[in-house]
Amino acid sequence: MRYSKINNLLGWFCFAIASATYILTLEPSVSFWDCGEFIACAFRLQVSHQPGYPLFAMLGKVFSLLSLGNNAKVPYFTNMGSALASGATIMFLFWTITALAKKLLVKTGEVLNTSRTLLIMGSGLIGALAFTYTDTFWFSAVETIVFAWSSLCTAIVFWAILKWEAHADEPGADKWLVFIAYVIGLSIGIHLLNLLTIPALVLVYYFRRGKTINTKNTIIAFLASIALLVFIQYGIRGYTINFAAHFDLFFVNTLGLGFGSGAIFFFSLLIGSIAFGIVYSIRNKKPLLNLALVCVAFIYFGYSSFVYIPIRASANTNLDNSHPDNAFTLYGYLNRIQYGETPLLYGPYFDAKITDVTDGSTLYQRGITKYESAGKKQDYVYDHNTILPRMWSTEGTETFAQDSQFYKDWLHLGVNDAPTFADNMKWMFSWQMYQMYARYFMWNFAGRYSDDDIEGQTNMNGIGGNWTTGLFDNAKNLPHSIINGTTYTPLYALPLIIGLLGMIYHFKRRKKDAIIITLLFFFTGLAIVLYVNQPNVQPRERDYSYVGSFYAFAIWIGLGVIALADLAQRRLNAKLSAITAIVICVIAAPVLLASKEWKDHDRSTKWTAHDMAHNYLISCPKNAILFDMGDNNTYSLWYDQEVEGIRPDVRIVNLSLLGTDWSIKQMQRKINQADALPITMPYDKYKEGTRDVIRFNDAKIPGYTEVKDVFDFITSDDKRAMVIYDNGTSENYLPTKRFKITVDPDEVIKNGVVSADQESRITDTLKWNFPPQYITKENLAIIDILAHNDWKRPICFVTSIGQPSMIGLEPYLYNEGFVYQLIPFKPETNIYDQLSKTNSLVMYDNMMNKFKWGNYKKAKYLDQQSTSIFYPQLVSSFSDLALGLIKDGHPELARKALRKYNAVLPDINPNLGAVQGKVTLADTAYKLNELAMGNKLVNSVDGYLTDQLDYDYYLLQNDPDKINKTEAKYDMEFLNSIVGITRDNHQGQLSNKLAAQLNDYGNKFKGTLE
Repeated sequence: MRYSKINNLLGWFCFAIASATYILTLEPSVSFWDCGEFIACAFRLQVSHQPGYPLFAMLGKVFSLLSLGNNAKVPYFTNMGSALASGATIMFLFWTITALAKKLLVKTGEVLNTSRTLLIMGSGLIGALAFTYTDTFWFSAVETIVFAWSSLCTAIVFWAILKWEAHADEPGADKWLVFIAYVIGLSIGIHLLNLLTIPALVLVYYFRRGKTINTKNTIIAFLASIALLVFIQYGIRGYTINFAAHFDLFFVNTLGLGFGSGAIFFFSLLIGSIAFGIVYSIRNKKPLLNLALVCVAFIYFGYSSFVYIPIRASANTNLDNSHPDNAFTLYGYLNRIQYGETPLLYGPYFDAKITDVTDGSTLYQRGITKYESAGKKQDYVYDHNTILPRMWSTEGTETFAQDSQFYKDWLHLGVNDAPTFADNMKWMFSWQMYQMYARYFMWNFAGRYSDDDIEGQTNMNGIGGNWTTGLFDNAKNLPHSIINGTTYTPLYALPLIIGLLGMIYHFKRRKKDAIIITLLFFFTGLAIVLYVNQPNVQPRERDYSYVGSFYAFAIWIGLGVIALADLAQRRLNAKLSAITAIVICVIAAPVLLASKEWKDHDRSTKWTAHDMAHNYLISCPKNAILFDMGDNNTYSLWYDQEVEGIRPDVRIVNLSLLGTDWSIKQMQRKINQADALPITMPYDKYKEGTRDVIRFNDAKIPGYTEVKDVFDFITSDDKRAMVIYDNGTSENYLPTKRFKITVDPDEVIKNGVVSADQESRITDTLKWNFPPQYITKENLAIIDILAHNDWKRPICFVTSIGQPSMIGLEPYLYNEGFVYQLIPFKPETNIYDQLSKTNSLVMYDNMMNKFKWGNYKKAKYLDQQSTSIFYPQLVSSFSDLALGLIKDGHPELARKALRKYNAVLPDINPNLGAVQGKVTLADTAYKLNELAMGNKLVNSVDGYLTDQLDYDYYLLQNDPDKINKTEAKYDMEFLNSIVGITRDNHQGQLSNKLAAQLNDYGNKFKGTLE
């Protein structure tokens, strides 16, 4: 069989193996994080968050059609799109490795023999299949996320440049370069990561076409590649829209033409200029100019998918992030202006204070007939700056204090210590480069502990989220919760060793090719770290950003087979050495990876994201307004409502977005079956630059003030209701933080907020204190709603929302499942935790009869969000429900609730939050005479606590600096709690056992945890 045929067949074999793997482990419904938004936007062709993913949305729409009208199957098929794209990535990786391996083993014109063919194909199979089962790539391959399709674009362009290189001397070979340009343009509509292949692509071109290859020219070629990357990223992608915006500004505001006229003129001019240049290059026989212009044209062809964004924004889709219906908004949308700017070459340290504010360029927004000024861009001057700022934050932001404290903790700085440039570099190397890149790299090729995301980011020495080979981590002393968990995946560093062998061999035998792979490895890895310049702890682990770097290393894993065969040839013949190397590497890479990683990537039985969102929605009364915050809540809610049509009467309000004028405006119109919010402000009162912040200025108003009166005052345009500053400017202010709403009991009962038999509990006035020192735009919208809702629609907050977002309403918020409803009951002042109050019978009906449970009990794999976030929330919900039922005189219903908990939730202890809920639940079970369940819960908690304390004692004896003393103290406190609970509930034998344990650990840690 010819070499090319074998190569093609084995490439498709890799596609089949990888695709089958991903389809078998596919998540059957929506996943956490961005996936819910992406599926909803694909299904109904809506506008997702910045910087927009139009081609990805259109591809998702195609796959969603395979559901054939069964909307519950839409996520399965959009997930399958990722699986097939990932399978295709593996196929192109195979062909890339075999192309590079062939260059290593076969000189030009030399005939391939059987052993060399075997070795080339073996290297391709092992490198490609090893990457198939790597942690990061597999994670994105089984859900609807951009990184699967982005990886495919990376694989295609790198494979294509090698095809061009192999045929560069043939007529028409440059068609491959045009093809690459088109794929790069298309990839911008999926994700920008593909642009980072450009330096490697340029070096391939230089090494193949360069007339003089030397160090100086190589450096020049490298710098040219950076310039090309900058040109495409900022010139084509960014300033094209910027120029269109300013043309539109001139045509609309100066010439009096309609919106979009200037942009159309600019794009016509751009297209005409490129066409003219191409014609000119042909007539004047300038092939390089022609190639460059044709490539630019095809990049624009691919990039044109972004026309989708303003078209769909103009259609006012339900999900319409930023509403980018004009060139100015689109430019800000593409450049993620909402997220602020990141200092790169020069900027402030984290402790810098603002010393001056200067006006930058004018910001424009679309008005009724013209573009209007939205103020000036604010440029800040700081008092403590550095070159290459790595530790930075922005004074006045919500995360400023948190950022500063984390930097100090990480670098062991004192309270009054100012950071130095040496600290800056230490942070860059230890946190940004090691913790947020090298750790991820080692996950994939050395092995991994558990996936406790936050601990993994914040602790270099911890076992949560860290890497391990499994060889030197002293596994017998690790907590059983780690070594028996699905995410403990020691790889013994075998894939890493093979890859390093391949890299060294590659540099020895074909240095130019090795440099190209190194550029791909660097620019899709550490270069991202340096460019993104992440401050502080991220909301989740960011390993998915560096999958291109791991892809590049997988090439070296493939070439490592050849390196090993070369070593074996010192004792064996060529064929036998090839077979030996292939067999060893198959076992040490793809087989090992597949066997270890399968258990924590098989999501085929996981439904938690879908069902938790369902529970949020189903907890709401009819026509409710549901306030939520955070990606994992919002995006799953959007999916459930937009795709499956679950509770279309509920209006979902993301408080993170409600601080923008476009979001408030969207809330003033009906979507699905949910009416507009009772927000009465006209757009001019809250548009960008107007009432962004309303500061508290105590007017010493006695007593409590009606919310409506407060709202009227802070939105008044009367100068008498404003503070006048020395420079002549004025702004509204908040005169009091003591709010009230007068309650009409008849109206409350009529609107179904409470039942008639609860009338005696209704208060005549809601009174509360507004905690913040200023009103932000989302607070302003909430106050408007409270002032004008008149109890016509239920107001709810998801139970996972932070207390600051509740603006002091906690005394009137009652848990009804997964939401707190605002109910005008008389405040209960004799309870420890205001948020543990329940509207018990409503909550019982929701949890017992309406909730879905995400297959928690039987799922083969539960991710970190399911275990560490939602599981403790479910445990505490059952605990609050049981206590609420007992308080309201329904002990038998409380017993049924406990039995339901036992039936639907697994017995796991992911963190102390779950432990706390179980301790309370155990105490409740004892009080209800459910002794067996109480003992089961206590034993479960005891097993977890002693497991952790045993490990802490091992650390105390061997490496005391690694002990997390705070958690160990909590472990002891909880152990003490269950001793008391079992003693008080007459479980003498169990209590004595626990007391003995407590005494033993007390002696072991004496003087350590004080």
